[in-house]
Amino acid sequence: MKPLSIASALLVVASSALSATAASSKNSQPAQFKPPQVFRNANLVHIISLEKNYAKEQINVLIENVSNEPQSEYYLPFTAEQIARVGGFEVKDRKNANAGPFVSEAVEYDPNSDAQYYRIHLPAPLKAGGQQTLGISFYNLKAYRPLPASIAQDERQYLVHDFSVYAPSAYPTLKQKTEVKAASSTIPDYTKITEGKEELPQKQGAKLIYGPFGEKPAGAISPAEVRFEFTKPVTHVSTLERDIEVSHWGGNVAFEERYALHHRGANLSSPFNRVKYAQSAFFSPASSALKELRVPLQVGSVDPYFTDVIGNVSTSKFRSNKREALLELKPRYPLFGGWNYPFTIGWNSDAANLLRKTAAGGYVLKVPFLEGPKQAEGVEYGQVIIRVVLPEGARNVKYYTGIPESSIVKTSVNVHKTFLDTLGRTSLTIKAQNLVDEFRDRDVIISYETSTFDTLRKPFIVFASMMAVYAAAWAVGQVEVGFTKK
Repeated sequence: MKPLSIASALLVVASSALSATAASSKNSQPAQFKPPQVFRNANLVHIISLEKNYAKEQINVLIENVSNEPQSEYYLPFTAEQIARVGGFEVKDRKNANAGPFVSEAVEYDPNSDAQYYRIHLPAPLKAGGQQTLGISFYNLKAYRPLPASIAQDERQYLVHDFSVYAPSAYPTLKQKTEVKAASSTIPDYTKITEGKEELPQKQGAKLIYGPFGEKPAGAISPAEVRFEFTKPVTHVSTLERDIEVSHWGGNVAFEERYALHHRGANLSSPFNRVKYAQSAFFSPASSALKELRVPLQVGSVDPYFTDVIGNVSTSKFRSNKREALLELKPRYPLFGGWNYPFTIGWNSDAANLLRKTAAGGYVLKVPFLEGPKQAEGVEYGQVIIRVVLPEGARNVKYYTGIPESSIVKTSVNVHKTFLDTLGRTSLTIKAQNLVDEFRDRDVIISYETSTFDTLRKPFIVFASMMAVYAAAWAVGQVEVGFTKK
């Protein structure tokens, strides 16, 4: 109760901050903008993780203010193609783990330019000659291409990732190195370079190490690629629509999720052979096919269902106890590269586990931003649309979410009308893009207020409607339609 009460008190401030951030992300810079050269990178380590079906990048950099005045804005460059795939952009202070993420946003200035930037606002202006260590992390969706593009049904899959040996930077860098962590130690091809008299990279199992390098100018790049074995599904959800419906009278929170899932791996070079697939079940060879999905739900979840465009899918299993609630799904058919599978899942949860009443008489709802499948190879989401339908008459709606502000595209409060509604139910819609399943532990906290009249409105309408029907039936019964003798 106490954490939710504290969260409720902070919602006003959080909502204001998010609104300010959303507004600042629309600030435009003049055409041909270039970041002022007020910083330099004293030391930089770039880590690219290819262990899941999306690429995770971390840039740990010690920045130094080389100007004569305090500076508070640091820029990170991307190409136009890259920035469209970047998600979950977060920046923290490497020396202070308790400090919250810095405010950052994608800068809009010239859509026709190939040079795009993320702007990072330092929590306090960095004085002249001062240094600060930044931990920048983000994810790249659609980061791979299969090579070969088509494989046999029982053949192993290889993926290629393109990157730059030198980390992207809008400022000169005095010292840096890049580490690439592949999903497997089987790396048949990778770019080799010569720096001085040394040939790079150094290969250590599944890791490639480029560097350390000496001073490089701002904007320096060195295109490279790595081809590695990835005998797992490349699961991409182009659109996830997640509906959450709160009922005070029923004491229930209903969830429904609609997925448009796509396998982005290598296509089959020949038609699917069902007999060969059935035979493989006896010796379980490594396969890039998606055979099942595991969806951990909140403890206490009940009444799950699993449907696709044909109807109910019976190949599912639900395990629930005091410690877990796990929904195991098997699609109607195994998914190979290039195949699609749209499906829907839903379940109910006791409102007592998710909803709390505040001392002021309002309510605070706390639910996960993402649930969905949790796979060893990971899941990436192109677009996520979350709609929270609150009770009729809910007002003064405020929210906070732990998802990075840069991934939030749009939020709105609307009216959603269902049967037996008069005014309609208040709904909060949050649209986000370029997310991954690593954000499963982030929550959405929503506070709202209702009155006693709002609570009694629906039963009153039902009672009044029934009385009106009875009155109409009585009135009709009093009408004489027969013929009588005078």
